[in-house]
Amino acid sequence: MEATLPGGALAAGFTIFDRLYVWNRTIYAVTSNPKSFPLLKYILAHPQNVGRNRNLDPTPLDMQILTPEAAKPILRERAVVMDGMSFIFHDTNQVMPHYYHWWGELILGAMRMYSGLSFVPGISSPLPEPKHFLLPNIIEHQWRDPAGVNGPLKRAGWPDTPIERNDLWKDLIALNQTFVFERAMIVSRPAAHKSPLASLWFKMISSSISDGHGMNVTVPEHFWEPLRKRVVHNTIGYLPVMNNAGVVMSSPKSTLPIVTYISRQNGVRRFSQKAHEGLVKALKELADEGLCEVNVVAMEKMTFSQQLETVAGTTIMVGIHGNGLTHQIWMPPSPRSTVIEVFFPKAYLHDYEILARNMGHMHYAVWNDTTLTYPAGQWFKGVEHGDRRDFNGFSIPVHGPTVAQVIRERLTSPIP
Repeated sequence: MEATLPGGALAAGFTIFDRLYVWNRTIYAVTSNPKSFPLLKYILAHPQNVGRNRNLDPTPLDMQILTPEAAKPILRERAVVMDGMSFIFHDTNQVMPHYYHWWGELILGAMRMYSGLSFVPGISSPLPEPKHFLLPNIIEHQWRDPAGVNGPLKRAGWPDTPIERNDLWKDLIALNQTFVFERAMIVSRPAAHKSPLASLWFKMISSSISDGHGMNVTVPEHFWEPLRKRVVHNTIGYLPVMNNAGVVMSSPKSTLPIVTYISRQNGVRRFSQKAHEGLVKALKELADEGLCEVNVVAMEKMTFSQQLETVAGTTIMVGIHGNGLTHQIWMPPSPRSTVIEVFFPKAYLHDYEILARNMGHMHYAVWNDTTLTYPAGQWFKGVEHGDRRDFNGFSIPVHGPTVAQVIRERLTSPIP
């Protein structure tokens, strides 16, 4: 049977196929109309680490698109069926073992694109959860991050879905049989960066965004919520329920919205001590006003479940640009939910703004005493690191009262 693209080829690096074949480690899409499929370089890359002037265009050993006549002598008459939905993460371990890149790009992008199938005529909802996670270019535990976050969260999100690595591909070669995936998405970071849209934000999920410049990838408004709720519940044993004002109504309750400041004062890229103390003082003054509860946390000093419990009850998250802001994907969306991200003045990256937009949180960038925020359809133009020594330095400035004023406005403005 021929392969089809059930949702169309909407985003480079995230391509969903029905009836995708594998034989002797090579992936095959069989179609009577090869020109209707995207170029292979927009589907996957040759599995090597990205490097300067390195050609990662896929070879015939990686993937081929064949007519039925050309495929018949290769794939033969019979195939072993891999049923259900399969996610094939075709990357190497170059950036995969990183909390943000695994969850904020690979998983988020895959789930965003997959959820869009719920709008395709003839596909019933709710969509089944992925049945297979396949990492054909990963050996043993190379996908796990040093902080030990990726693995436990994956088990919490999909307790019944195994991760198959390079040894599966070796088993398929040893069996010398054709396998066919009932439905599969090939996810490839280098292929995603081939999209012209990647040059706007330099993120692999740029082409999956439907906000403004992105392609028209229509997805359910709260596509992430089923997974967020499952991860939180399976990690801490319960699910905090928040009202529109940002107050946790379920037990253990909060009396006010919770503001969490994720401190990086024990690591690189941190505030000057004076700026840190000024920020803490300004936040505590908000608490003294009776506007919110305030948590000042160092994630590296907390257990994994304590981290998830904290963010699952948070309405406004504050922190320097960094991996800790990935935790916003477990923060419940509400009319008040907000991420306040501090950069060294004039620097700007889109990593956590893209997460915030996907989650339904407002995003503010802070340059010391200046704030920037953009409505739907508008973005900061380009990417700015500035001097790397400043961007990653130990004396990043922040004006505490400026951050406090953003919080005050977010918690007191009328709810739409």
